[in-house]
Amino acid sequence: MRVLVSAAIAAACIILSNSGFGQDAASPPPATPRANSPDAAGSNTSAVMRTNSMSVLDDKKKLGANDTVSFRVVEDRDNESQRLRVNDNGELEVPYVGLVPAKGKSCKELAYSIKSLLEKEYYYHATVILAVDRVSEKYKGRVYVYGSVKGQGPQEIPPDESYTVSKAIIKAGGFGDFANKRKVKLTRKNGQEFSVDLKRVIEEGHTEEDLELQPDDQIYVPQRLINM
Repeated sequence: MRVLVSAAIAAACIILSNSGFGQDAASPPPATPRANSPDAAGSNTSAVMRTNSMSVLDDKKKLGANDTVSFRVVEDRDNESQRLRVNDNGELEVPYVGLVPAKGKSCKELAYSIKSLLEKEYYYHATVILAVDRVSEKYKGRVYVYGSVKGQGPQEIPPDESYTVSKAIIKAGGFGDFANKRKVKLTRKNGQEFSVDLKRVIEEGHTEEDLELQPDDQIYVPQRLINM
């Protein structure tokens, strides 16, 4: 009788072994699928994704309308950058804080402005990373107007028109009270100088003498001498 029982037990063990019963306990679990590494996605290899320091941000190139930038806050959990565009009014719409003046600022300057706004309400500490993705092809540069005008300072050259000395003066708010309209000085980037008689151009219709402006031109309006 004992021989029959032992034979039955042995046969059962052989059957169970061949059927693979209990294999899950002995076999290692299947490997968990891994997400693609950041290097596999081209968008994650940009400079804005590789740095966590605001000190290395670009402080040279000034942003203009329609420029596109990558934006990221290091402290965010997802650590993903977003592409933002400077609108036609020169503003960047930033998550949480809304429209922020961007035109004429470098990425570094703008990042610190955004940092300050975020830390007022939304973050205890915010490390803002900004980098230029694409410069608008429409940007033609800027000119500088100073002297006897109502609004001195830089002006961007409009992309879709011929921008002349008289147009720059008009954009500057017009002449000052004692401006010498006949001797407006135009200085090119290469040092070449011209004298433009805007009294003839504007009041007498000699528009052919109204010089077209080039990037980095400087326009100076002197004051006329007043006889006492």
